[in-house]
This record gives sequence, structure tokens and C-alpha cells, in this order.
Amino acid sequence: KMAGSSAPWIGSAYLFLQSTCKTIVLPSLYESSQKKPSVFKALTLALADSTGSVSGVEILKVHCSHPHLIVQLKFLKQENCRQFLRSYREGALRLSLQNHLQLSLATTVVPLATELKAGNEHLDEMLKDEDRCLECIYREKPDRLRDEEITELEERLKSLIVHQSINNNVAVKDCASLHSPSLPLPSPGSSLSPQVTFVFQGQQFANRTLTPDDHQKFAKLVSKKWKQVGRSLQKNCRALRDPVIDNLALEYDREGLYEQAYQMLLRFIHSEGKKATIARLIAALEENSLISLAEELLGLHSNEDCS
Repeated sequence: KMAGSSAPWIGSAYLFLQSTCKTIVLPSLYESSQKKPSVFKALTLALADSTGSVSGVEILKVHCSHPHLIVQLKFLKQENCRQFLRSYREGALRLSLQNHLQLSLATTVVPLATELKAGNEHLDEMLKDEDRCLECIYREKPDRLRDEEITELEERLKSLIVHQSINNNVAVKDCASLHSPSLPLPSPGSSLSPQVTFVFQGQQFANRTLTPDDHQKFAKLVSKKWKQVGRSLQKNCRALRDPVIDNLALEYDREGLYEQAYQMLLRFIHSEGKKATIARLIAALEENSLISLAEELLGLHSNEDCS
């Protein structure tokens, strides 16, 4: 069974993508030497969004099988795979792919149809049973090493982003670089969904929902300023409207600052759901001059692991 071995959790799946717009043919775009890096960039960023990590899933190979673009995925951790499945089930991955393709290709909306398979199993038919999906993916061990072309595309993407960052006088670590694509921002109000990217210190980052790791780091490092951050967030969050913040301070006074900050952000996350994004928290931190904490959450500190 999955948990019965000391070996690392590794699984594989195939993501089938098809544009439902007749004028946009994904395999043809990927087969074009000019468009291939842009399509790959969109795939990489959307998968990072879906797993909450740039290292949560690897692309082993991209197959062109008209009308489908088939992406072979290798998962390295069960928790990342679980997050991917939820993102896929809720439609967040498809939306993220559409947004990133639109931005990378500088085109109109790219409507997508998706399908997920592991071996002979059609996972779309069992998405409500997350553990069964995980078991199917876990059983399908990757049957190949990463394609050389994928490694080359990934290196080109990294070097492009690092080059852009140097031009902007911004120091970036390799492990954070994939989170900072140079993409045009969508116009305000263009969609009800959260923005795809946001700007911090002149650099653009892919937006995402807050993770448990973000939550813990914030609570650990924000210290006494948690109330000010809460008041910045309350402008667009009913769950933090007065007197909620003062009540939290009293209720968790004995537990200390960590628990007070943790509970405040928990209210925000629970009430806002998918809209509880890193962009909103970073904006609140900037408003209160907590730049160092913002950098920590975005992985810009050199002492932070790439994991």
C-alpha cells in the first residue's frame, strides 16, 4: 500500500488537453519552434499553481497527438498530487492553464477540454474518490526519464526569467524564478477569478491560494503587527470586520502572538476560500511595511530551501 513503504512516493499520470476553439490547435502550436517555449511556459506555471510548488510535479514529456496535447506528469509527493487532483476537480487547473496560455501566447481566451488518465484508468470518472485516484497514479510508475527537450525548455525558461530579473536589478534564486514570469497583468475587473499575476518590488509573481506553509510562516514571523495586517485585509473581507480582530486578541491572549496571528489568517482563509490569495496577503504586508516577511513568503531569502 501507499503508506506501507519507506520508498519515496512517486506516481505518474497523463493530462490530455484540447482547445475547443477551432482556430487554436494546441499540438500545432507546440510543434512550432517559435510557439513551443510559450506553451511550455504556460504549462509549467499552471502546474506550479495547481500543486502549490514549482517542484510538486515534473513534466516528463509532451506528446502531440492531434487534436490533443498530452502531458506526461511525474508526481514526487503524495500531498502535491492530492493538491493537483483538487485543483483539477474544481476546475482551477483548467482556468489557470487558460489564463497562462492567453498571456504567454498573447492571444484571445483559449477554451480547454481536459482529461486525466493513469494507465487504463480514466480518473475524470472517479474524481470524487480522491484516495482511489491517488492509488491509480501511485501504481503507474513513470516509464521514462525526462525528455531531453523538456530539460532544455526548462533551462531556457529559467535563464529567460533570471535574465529579465537581472535587467530589473532584482536578485532572484533559481528555485523562486519560475514563480516570477514576465507576464502582462490582466486588466482590473476583467474576471471574477483572482488575478493571475501580481507585482512585488517591480517583479511579477504567479498568484495562488495561500498554503499551510504560508499560514505558519506568517503566524511565526508577523509578531505584534498581526492586528494591522488583519485591518488591511478586513477592507475586503467581512469575516475580519470589527470587532472580530479585537475579540481574537482577547480570546487567544494566553496562547500568545503566534496563535492570535494564526487564528486571524485562518478566519480570512476560511471565509475567502480560493480568493484567499498570496497577492492579497502580500499587499497587506506591504501596506504595513512588513517587506521582509513578504520576501520570506515569496521565497526571496537566500537562506530558504528550494523544497
